[in-house]
Amino acid sequence: MKTVLITGAARGIGRAIARKFASEGYAVAINYNKSKDEAEQLKKELIEKGAKTEILCADVADADAVSKMVENVTSIFGDIDVLVNNAGIALPQGLFSDVPECDMKRVFDVDVFGLMNCTKAVIPQMVRRKSGKIINISSIWGVCGGSCETVYSAAKAAVIGFTKALAKELGPSGITVNCIAPGLIDTDMNGHLSEDDIDDFCQDVPLGRMGKPEDVANAVWFLASNSADYMTGQVLNVDGGMI
Repeated sequence: MKTVLITGAARGIGRAIARKFASEGYAVAINYNKSKDEAEQLKKELIEKGAKTEILCADVADADAVSKMVENVTSIFGDIDVLVNNAGIALPQGLFSDVPECDMKRVFDVDVFGLMNCTKAVIPQMVRRKSGKIINISSIWGVCGGSCETVYSAAKAAVIGFTKALAKELGPSGITVNCIAPGLIDTDMNGHLSEDDIDDFCQDVPLGRMGKPEDVANAVWFLASNSADYMTGQVLNVDGGMI
């Protein structure tokens, strides 16, 4: 049985990814930071469906906590076959000039350095096995930039650059590194948007709607599957054709 570690898996896109991998027979390690109740509910749901799963609390921005988490996953399930770096935070929309320095730092600590912490922790076992899949969740704003989303856009662009560079570094070891760039997805992170906001946004989406968490989960599963064995360093947009 293969094992996947999904960061920020208690809610939204991460939860949909956990459900998808569980349905495909993976042992699922669910990372969360503050959403303990949601993580426990998801664990119960997956176990009832026959999946092997465990929840692990860790702030991905804390390198020591991440190292311990990876050690725990390995002790429970064995080596990690797939890492999905999904954990991320965003700021309320606003002008860059109004963003406090502490908020800028926190976004990069989680969205960029958190992803790097998790990746660095799993690389040794993947290199030893000469196999592994690393899938990073960026955003369309990391591809094209978003007005009043400057810090988030910069962090998600860094994820794309990291993906492309690491893919070249790890390719000789048989490890693929790819990236998903979701568009507007119907999750709690976008729950503050009004119906008018969503309608206005969807005017620029050829498919004319928000995406579902499952849309992203299916793309992640594709990149983790044997069907994508010859894909690495790629950015897969899941955005309804917006860009």
